[in-house]
Amino acid sequence: MSNEVRNRLWIGNAWADAESGATFDSLNPATGEVITAVARAGEADIDQAVAAARGALVDPAWRDIDPHERARLLWALGDAIEANAKELAALETRDNGKTYFESLYADMPLAVKLWRYYAGLADKVHGLTIPVRGPFLNYTMREPVGVVGVITPWNFPLVIATWKIAGALATGNTIIHKPAEQTPLTAIRMAELAAEVGFPEGVFNVVPGFGQDAGSALVKHPGVDAIAFTGSTAVGKTIMRDSVDTLKKVSLELGGKSPNVVFADADLKAATFGATSGIFYGKGEVCAAGSRILVERSIYDEFMEGLVARAAKTVVGDPMDKGTKLGAIVSEQQLDRVMAYVKSGKSEGARLAAGGERTTVDGKGNFVTATLFADVDPDMTIAQEEIFGPVAAVIPFDDEAHAIEIANNTIYGLAAGVWTKDSARAHRVAAAIQAGTVWVNTYHQYDASSPFGGYKSSGFGRDMGYESAIEKFTQVKSVWVSTDG
Repeated sequence: MSNEVRNRLWIGNAWADAESGATFDSLNPATGEVITAVARAGEADIDQAVAAARGALVDPAWRDIDPHERARLLWALGDAIEANAKELAALETRDNGKTYFESLYADMPLAVKLWRYYAGLADKVHGLTIPVRGPFLNYTMREPVGVVGVITPWNFPLVIATWKIAGALATGNTIIHKPAEQTPLTAIRMAELAAEVGFPEGVFNVVPGFGQDAGSALVKHPGVDAIAFTGSTAVGKTIMRDSVDTLKKVSLELGGKSPNVVFADADLKAATFGATSGIFYGKGEVCAAGSRILVERSIYDEFMEGLVARAAKTVVGDPMDKGTKLGAIVSEQQLDRVMAYVKSGKSEGARLAAGGERTTVDGKGNFVTATLFADVDPDMTIAQEEIFGPVAAVIPFDDEAHAIEIANNTIYGLAAGVWTKDSARAHRVAAAIQAGTVWVNTYHQYDASSPFGGYKSSGFGRDMGYESAIEKFTQVKSVWVSTDG
């Protein structure tokens, strides 16, 4: 496992300092210590990255590459990530604060599968022949949209980047990736690995920096043809506004306040596990976290006891420790936000049933205990706003119609869970809930082949799956050929 930390811009398959010379510190949230100072991209650096990406678009080394060779490159990058999984997982944990177990056994395998899945798509991008009136042959071609700006969040740095980058490269685009300033390190390392396996210069660029300079410049740049973003709804709205003048193709995967609905006839042991893992997995810093646990009133007290017992076993500790279940919140700023919501829940009358305590490990770090609020009114702040931490609002409901009403009582529509042994009910409720993903008798299942994205203020467009890459990263050209004489 390498101890070297890559911390510069990656443009045109080469390291670069920011033109301004500016840097920012990447911190370990579990200790508060500086991992490294990272080059901070600004507008001038975005210009350089765009020039590199646009140059690669017309360079025969990428423009004319055989699609089977493009597939080989994507597969090779998947292999490289797999070969370096321990290094990448440790880097991810140091940068983000999630447990090493999650980084190594959840994030890295999914990233590898994504690269391999999209390797399989690379030679299957094709058009149609269309029967039109008259003496014409009409056919369509799927062509790359161009330079894709990829802007990703800090909760799943490598995986969410791969969601977007792999599909964009499989369809022949070039990319400029701006990772979250809190967690830039695995993004830089992945770009280096891409060069090592043979991706041509300018195809894969990484520009760490802040949203107000690097991110904004990327979105506004006339040389960028599309933006693929995952992050908060507020930032998503800003991206929409900033992309208007250049009419970019934009896809947004935004926030969530996902309901996890437990009916009285559910397997309560499985549902208890699913409800707690739905909110405590990844420290609750998950867009699709089941942060609203809806429980049928007849089993509410019994189920609440089970939730509290599991919360008590959700051990806070050193993210590198095998026994740790809840790692460090990504930053002190984010922990302050989480604690403000804990205070809000108390002040609005919800009952704090578990956790809610700010803590440290060996006197260091940004930690909070696994938190459950009981007897939550659906209109309380903690039941309406995305907290992005290990804080669940547990809400009683009376019947199926009431559960659906509460589930849809939010501006968001990213994901949902349904727990019941009644298969007809499962299908009815899954159809009625306004969400892009509904899990039945399970939670937090993801696969490279299954699309993921939201309804309403959770955004539009999808990540993963065949159609998502084709829809986001290609454009259709219609060709008419006269066959008359």
